[in-house]
Amino acid sequence: MSDEIGKPYPRRDGRAKVTGEAVYSYEWPVPGILYGVLVTSNLAKGRITSVDSAAAEKEPGVIAVLTPFNAMKLPGGAKPADTGDRVVQVLQDDQILYSNQPVALAVADTFERALHAAALVRVSAQPLPFTVRMADELHAAFPHDIRNAAGSQPADQLRGDVETALRQAEHKVEAVYETPPETHNPLEPHATLAVWNGDRLTVYDATQGIFGVRKKLAKAFAVPPGNVRVITKYVGGGFGCKGSAWSHVVIAALAAKQLGRPVKIALTRPQMFGIVGGRPQTQQKISVAADKDGRLIALRHESISTTSQFDDFIEPAALVSRHQYQCANVETKHRLVRLDIGTPTFMRAPGESSGSFALESAIDELAHELGIDPVDFRLKNYAETDPTEGKPFSSKSLRRCYELGAERFGWQKRTRRPELVLRAGKLVGTGMATASYPANYTKASALARMRPDGTLLVQSGAVDIGGGTYTVMAQVAAETLGVPYEKVRFDLGDTEMPEAPRSGGSITAASVASAVEAACRALRQKLDAMGGRPRQPVEALGEVAPSEERKKYALHSFGAQFAEVEVDPDLGMVRVTRLVGAFAAGRILNATLARSQFMGGMVWGIGMALHEHSVYDEKLGRIMTRDLADYHVPSHKDVVIVDPIFIPVEKDDIVDPAGVKGIGEIGITGAAAAIANAVFNATGKRVRALPITPDKLL
Repeated sequence: MSDEIGKPYPRRDGRAKVTGEAVYSYEWPVPGILYGVLVTSNLAKGRITSVDSAAAEKEPGVIAVLTPFNAMKLPGGAKPADTGDRVVQVLQDDQILYSNQPVALAVADTFERALHAAALVRVSAQPLPFTVRMADELHAAFPHDIRNAAGSQPADQLRGDVETALRQAEHKVEAVYETPPETHNPLEPHATLAVWNGDRLTVYDATQGIFGVRKKLAKAFAVPPGNVRVITKYVGGGFGCKGSAWSHVVIAALAAKQLGRPVKIALTRPQMFGIVGGRPQTQQKISVAADKDGRLIALRHESISTTSQFDDFIEPAALVSRHQYQCANVETKHRLVRLDIGTPTFMRAPGESSGSFALESAIDELAHELGIDPVDFRLKNYAETDPTEGKPFSSKSLRRCYELGAERFGWQKRTRRPELVLRAGKLVGTGMATASYPANYTKASALARMRPDGTLLVQSGAVDIGGGTYTVMAQVAAETLGVPYEKVRFDLGDTEMPEAPRSGGSITAASVASAVEAACRALRQKLDAMGGRPRQPVEALGEVAPSEERKKYALHSFGAQFAEVEVDPDLGMVRVTRLVGAFAAGRILNATLARSQFMGGMVWGIGMALHEHSVYDEKLGRIMTRDLADYHVPSHKDVVIVDPIFIPVEKDDIVDPAGVKGIGEIGITGAAAAIANAVFNATGKRVRALPITPDKLL
């Protein structure tokens, strides 16, 4: 075996992306393409009474305007929810269920003509009563089980006697923490190109999961899954919103079928708000108590999150409290409230990012009340085994993360009392938090093919959404088979390749790397039997799935986040001047790309803490922050020092055959809490509702 894993190779797709050679889904050169532009609703709820498209249809180059009154009916039904995907609105009825919902599609021979035609379409609708305000519906909150990449879990869980422990506690904190609705905003908007050839459909889609798109479209059009081919070679960011097949995907295929020509649709930036999900709003009540020695004796975490009227998506924010600390009495609850909004969806570290803000803020509050250093308090309550089921962790290097992070940050110099440190007229504060995320792994497959010239081709139906899958899988194959890295090509993003999971839930590296290893080992056996290099191409399939042994362990990545902030005492402006994250995430496949992933999550944590908020107009039911001028994300000036460090090799033979833990999401968890805790240390003001804006500090 060659020594390729862990090397800091640059990403293989980098040059293609910066030179424009990379072909994204909207850009595939297909003859006879028509351009579609969605018309979306400005009502939050209502019934469409008519669509006047006469003016649009008279414009040069306009082919059609599809509406609920003339669009073809889907053979498989309007709501293919049994695919396990989101319920979508695809011009099949007159209902308006949320603002920005697609209600028509203008199709023309150029994008500009389609855009102009869409602006001329007039939709008349009868408004209906609606609510987009969470507080109005809290009385109707209902429990809902949790389904995510880690499997299914109950909405509620109780161990011990929480009520008695809280009542008898010497020290406790009870508070409500809130996170707002947020929107993903990847650089590349959602885009789909659909091409029919008889009853066979080819779709080029900006997606995180090609096999999920295939399943959804096959159901919608009542064709065998083998008749649908989905291709995704490059994705300009996803973060969860491209993990589902949304309305525009089905509408593109519908329009192409009805009009008999390829049709492509790209969402505009304002259309990215509401149509394709986002992080739901949460309200989390935490009650946490400790004895006089600082040992946790009770923890209750009750989370309520928002969903749409027509589909269920739950943000599992209280899950983190089930395993984070050793505590005998723990209760967690999850509830949903329905609003007249688009269905939320997965957004980087769904559940853990919002839940860790609440939990880690409460832990910091309790440590402050006890007069114990926040790191020491966490070490006092360190869980050596999973507190929920008593399982051993497959690996857990969190102590080392606390140690490495504190040393790198200079935590020992910290001043505990708030409002004591000034620098150039600014209040300076420091804070920290624990990070954790499940080490997910699922079935996957890959094909390895050795050619007579000694080059190796490895294929898997995975998707690279920017994490470096093209690169790290070539490294895994090179090391496993013992061939030079330069002679390996990894290809992905086609449903005609062996099946792989969608790229989400920090699952791709662990699952696909294990499949690539299996394929290369099987190929090595064939080559050894043949006596070396073949005269004809030789290939082998590798398939992996979680073992029964894996179920005996608790499986997580861990980390520790340390933040320093400066706060202007006159303006209330917060700036994160340093953010250090120390992480333990199994076997690191590529040090450079791993650092990039950790850093990306940490930067997003800055955005979550200080900037991001999809603001609704409660009278009109619309999101008002529908572009990057109003929906604020961190810019270069907001990011000063972001310093991720990691344990290069955290040996773990249980988590998956490759010993890999996903790193796409652990970087954001705990970051917002560390920043909020630093703001308290600087100002003495505890902000429990994100984002931390000047009005909350003045």
